[in-house]
Amino acid sequence: MNRLDGKVAFLSGAARGIGGESAKLMASVGAKVAIGDVLEERGRQTVREIEASGGQALFVPLDVTTEASWAAAMDATVKKFGGLDILVNNAGIFVGKGVEDASMDDWHRLVAVNLTGVVLGTRAALPHLKASAQQSPHGSAIVNLASIAGLVGSQLDPLYSLTKGGVTLFTKSTALEFGRKGYRIRVNSIHPGLIETDMGQQTFVMRAKQVGTNDTEKAREATLALHPLGRLGTASDIAKGIVFLASDDASFMTGAGLVVDGGWTAH
Repeated sequence: MNRLDGKVAFLSGAARGIGGESAKLMASVGAKVAIGDVLEERGRQTVREIEASGGQALFVPLDVTTEASWAAAMDATVKKFGGLDILVNNAGIFVGKGVEDASMDDWHRLVAVNLTGVVLGTRAALPHLKASAQQSPHGSAIVNLASIAGLVGSQLDPLYSLTKGGVTLFTKSTALEFGRKGYRIRVNSIHPGLIETDMGQQTFVMRAKQVGTNDTEKAREATLALHPLGRLGTASDIAKGIVFLASDDASFMTGAGLVVDGGWTAH
């Protein structure tokens, strides 16, 4: 189940964290993976780890905010692996500032990475995904990394929430568009809760700062209390959901959002 044998996957922002864990898991279940990131040494290290475990992987430098960078990344991937079956728009950033505190530079950076990056990635991958979809019984797949902040409000970073809400509806809209056009490309989003990654740690720092302390452990405990399962998520928890959405096991899913949040949004 959830096998990706013979598939080629491209993941943005996959040098580490959720993206890195997803790339490793995809490779372990049969995919050839291309990792695009601005963190070149960390990305190459992730590739070495995949290859050491018997997988096939490629690192390509990628600035998700520029068309030229996406075009070069797609060209390198197709040249190396012969096509593309799966796109994971994973790259994202978090600012952790309120509406009054965030600068316009903060906002423009959020939009460039979290929204423009997803649009450019989708556009760059589309010709290759369309081509591979015609050769597969279940077509090809796009998985967009949204957030529970794209489903419910965020008191920490309303601007981040705005961008992730955009990803949520872009997912649904492109699923409808590609279906109407007969592209056979499934588009789904995944919505993590608070995950134990570098970005997750950043939210503890911001939460502590907003209540006027530097007590990140207290902020962590407050966040933990919002999870009915009694723990925070791990990158592996999200990677498993991404692999499912990318696999043929999810062949009747498109325009859907998979919530993996330990019960946070059940409140």
